[in-house]
Amino acid sequence: MGPAAPIASLYDSLPSRGDNGFMGFNRSQGVLLHITSLPSQGGIGDLGPAAYAFVDFLAAAKQHVWQVLPLAPTGFGNSPYAASSAFAGNRYLISLELLAEWGWLAAGRIAGLPGPAGHVDFGEVERLKIPLLEEAADNFLDRGAHEPALSTQWAEFESFCRAQENWLTDYALYAELCRQLNTGAWTAWPEPLRKREPQALAEVIAKHGRAVAREQVLQFAFARQWTALRNAAARHAIRIMGDIAIFVNFDSADVWTHPDLFELDEELNPTRVAGVPPDYFSPTGQRWGNPLYRWNLLEERAFVWWIRRVARAAQLYDIIRLDHFRGFEAYWAIPAVEETAINGEWVKAPGLKLFRALEAELGPLALVAEDLGLITAEVDALRMELGFPGMKVLQFGFGDRGAHIHLPHRFEPGCVAYTGTHDNDTTQGWWAAADKQVQAAVQAYVGPVNGGPSWPLIRATAASVAELAIVPAQDLLELGSEARMNTPSVANGNWSWRLPPESMPPELAKKLAALADVTDRDNDPLGKRRES
Repeated sequence: MGPAAPIASLYDSLPSRGDNGFMGFNRSQGVLLHITSLPSQGGIGDLGPAAYAFVDFLAAAKQHVWQVLPLAPTGFGNSPYAASSAFAGNRYLISLELLAEWGWLAAGRIAGLPGPAGHVDFGEVERLKIPLLEEAADNFLDRGAHEPALSTQWAEFESFCRAQENWLTDYALYAELCRQLNTGAWTAWPEPLRKREPQALAEVIAKHGRAVAREQVLQFAFARQWTALRNAAARHAIRIMGDIAIFVNFDSADVWTHPDLFELDEELNPTRVAGVPPDYFSPTGQRWGNPLYRWNLLEERAFVWWIRRVARAAQLYDIIRLDHFRGFEAYWAIPAVEETAINGEWVKAPGLKLFRALEAELGPLALVAEDLGLITAEVDALRMELGFPGMKVLQFGFGDRGAHIHLPHRFEPGCVAYTGTHDNDTTQGWWAAADKQVQAAVQAYVGPVNGGPSWPLIRATAASVAELAIVPAQDLLELGSEARMNTPSVANGNWSWRLPPESMPPELAKKLAALADVTDRDNDPLGKRRES
């Protein structure tokens, strides 16, 4: 993360494996809320005052995990799982208020921006917020090296650039080329740039070096603000759980910089793409479109790219959730010419070899396997061999007997339990759409809900043997489908929900804290008790 605020102390005491073979997070609970969903000024959640207020709420509620979605810069559709870099931070999340406090921007410049209420209008954020971020970065470039008030930050910036050189320059160059060429995917760029010919890249840097440096400054600002927020959370024994999306977006700095690591043809277009076969979410499966890895080449190179990627995630998060874990054992490969995910095939992945390489290089990591969907005995065996907690989702548990593995009486102690995830409807919305059989099963399990199933399921999750119990913020507030974060296989209208202002009052914190007390969940997941 760079030297802006040291984070090494957060890793002084990594979790050990418990008697059950899983990483010992201790018995605790937390809340799922993405940064963009915070009620910040500027029309989108960010790393400013609203984030610190949420940390205070979590502390008062005796919550020890804050789960977020990937923090990477988003592309078309604004999905954090379709990012333009697996390493960079999303500049939408940078707080203008904090930049003003740093002296990068006059406070009056941010007056009149959209307020904290309402869904995110990403087009408006791009139009109104991004120019101010770039103005602030320009001010820092102009003044940082010679103004005494900014000299410490400038030294931190230079150290940050050195520490993150293995991805930062390439990403900054990619981001600037995207703006300059405005041609959609990088495969539409002129061939010298598309194929990264050294002379062509040198000419871009010579001509647009200032803009590339501006992008580096914004990555530094993100890193500095994120580190400060993580440190504030750590002071309350709150740990951040974040995601690694197994695949990377085709239109990304990662594929442009390392095309040899992906299944591409001579024109650098994907030959096969990622997805999942027909499942609970879609009768035609999900064709994600991400290019597949050349795992044999990655293995020949000792998985260096993956080691760097996970090391970067460990700089950002205390606990790492591995999205689509089953893809590390076998992945669904779809010919790129197919329009749906139906006609794919399962292909073996390196699995244990990859994780042993990560462990040898990085040491023990707190990892959680997202093992939802079609899970085979081989996937379970891999997870158990590695000692990773899996996930249980109560909304999935009220169908036939096969679904009962998602109900508390079937939980194993080393798991992470949810009422729902970012891909589910809210519990209230799910209940409203459920058939009478499912509703009857819910009430047989938790008792009469009187039309309000959220808190009965929250209590069932907290009372279970799961090591971690995570609740989406929408369920705490008993919100309906209007507050859903994402609907898989639906391209538009996702990721824009925001927490209503003043919706996390002290009374709600007391209610959650009482639940943490009675279910013995007032524990820090990495073994450190709350400071007295």
